[in-house]
Amino acid sequence: MKIIELIKWNEQGLVPVIIQDTLTNKILMMAWMNADALVKTMETKQCYFFSRSRNKLWLKGEDSGHVHFVDSVQADCDFDTLLIKVKVENKISCHTGRNSCFYNQVTDNGDTIIDIEDIIKDPKEIYKK
Repeated sequence: MKIIELIKWNEQGLVPVIIQDTLTNKILMMAWMNADALVKTMETKQCYFFSRSRNKLWLKGEDSGHVHFVDSVQADCDFDTLLIKVKVENKISCHTGRNSCFYNQVTDNGDTIIDIEDIIKDPKEIYKK
């Protein structure tokens, strides 16, 4: 049976996708795919996602040049989440220019530790978050 038939798509026809660096095993980002994005990803070996805000497919790196080249695609035990292992062009995955989208540290009491890079880039931006 094809993976497209096994996936438990949500009400919007989407499935969450975790992107992991093949070489470091670091989690880079999370995005959404619809069936078209998954098919295109499998065909091209580059990550395509579905943008919920723009309501369209997008190729990771089409604007930034930070393309994700697919090494493997795995489904979890329930077929409701995908894990895609990638090699990353230019080592950047996040729209902020970082390697990973997961850089905000949360303490045991629930506070968020502000990344020092944000303060250095533009201190005024901290208070807009």
